[in-house]
Amino acid sequence: MAIRPASAVHDDIDLSDLNFWGRPLTERAAAFARLRAEEGPRFYPDPPVPFAKPGPGYWALVRHADVLEASRNPKIFSSEPNATTVIDGPAWLDKYVNSMINMDDPRHAKIRRIVSRAFSPKMLAKTEDDVQARAVRIVDELIASGPGDFVAKVAVRLPVEIICDMLGIPEDLYPRMLRLTNIVLGNSDPEYTGITPDMGRVRTGLGLAKVAWASRELHRLAARLGRERVKNPTDDLTSALVNANLDGEKLTAREFGTFFLLLVVAGNETTRTAIAHGLQLFTDHPEQKDLLLEDFDGRIGGAVEEIVRVSTPVICFRRNLTQDHEMNGHTYRAGDKVMLFYNSANRDESVFDDPDAFDITRSPNPHVGFGGPGPHFCLGANLARREISVMFKELFTRLPDLRADGEPDRLMSSFINGYKRLPCTFTRP
Repeated sequence: MAIRPASAVHDDIDLSDLNFWGRPLTERAAAFARLRAEEGPRFYPDPPVPFAKPGPGYWALVRHADVLEASRNPKIFSSEPNATTVIDGPAWLDKYVNSMINMDDPRHAKIRRIVSRAFSPKMLAKTEDDVQARAVRIVDELIASGPGDFVAKVAVRLPVEIICDMLGIPEDLYPRMLRLTNIVLGNSDPEYTGITPDMGRVRTGLGLAKVAWASRELHRLAARLGRERVKNPTDDLTSALVNANLDGEKLTAREFGTFFLLLVVAGNETTRTAIAHGLQLFTDHPEQKDLLLEDFDGRIGGAVEEIVRVSTPVICFRRNLTQDHEMNGHTYRAGDKVMLFYNSANRDESVFDDPDAFDITRSPNPHVGFGGPGPHFCLGANLARREISVMFKELFTRLPDLRADGEPDRLMSSFINGYKRLPCTFTRP
């Protein structure tokens, strides 16, 4: 029988304390190594939420095998009612953010079928060409403007421009899309919300309100675009989604709105994080950059997988036990919550040799940086791989001495392992 400890914090590793996630990345990695070495999973209390009763807490799954088993068994480890946050948000927020990530089959399967059909070969071919063209333009403008913030000048631009173009969002709205997605995923960072730690417990409630506002704005934009595409269909993804009819199944307005939000948020933040971390990793490990440049086309695939493994842009997701289940010598009870820590699974010593090393030739590399195997594996994984590959080829071919220059300014978040700013330097050709 699983017995919850009287105190969840045995030492300084409190995964429910936002301050833990502000610690240096090496310290965080060492903390998770200690958790993996323990006999069983730790139980943590939910973070406090204003005007709400304390939640039941959660088990932290930190081993690769446990994350894989939970991912492969959605009937036991359910994504409902929530898979994205430790706590359950209020009902008024669900209508904006309750996307397919927070669903099990058959609801999840229905939306995924319709969405997958919308990603036609013609659309994907156009996107691949667009990635190349935009990468060239971004590097042109980087050279023209000179060294500066790599995140703003490069990492953030490619993914947000690609996903906005796919959806048919007008170019003059790109900056607004970026601001709104920063709020949705950076809701615990004072820079994006104006909410500071000295506000205490109230900051969580204010953070939810900010997320609700940004999400509502994205839904309004989706609804407006959707209505336009129903009247006048085009060849963009929005048109394909709102006009899709698969054996009589169509997306409702709410389903389209939540998927639209998912696309612009996930399609922007995670790839941007991987590209920014990639430059930092190649700067810290110049021998790996040299290795890549010796045979770029032959090694870029492995390099992308290793960047995603080491950086793990999405730190964790949640699952909810539908029945009692024993895993790795521990019994979980129906109703328990577990958090799948992908960042820890990606450094599991039992799976990866020298897991803290950055090795672009690592093989095999069974990382879970795009989520674990199962129905919720990242729908945009191949697009992300393409964007990262093309961006670094364009950068390192034209600016071979490009490197990070100084400490990155990290996002304060327990969900996204992001960089807000990263100074870079290079010699102009």
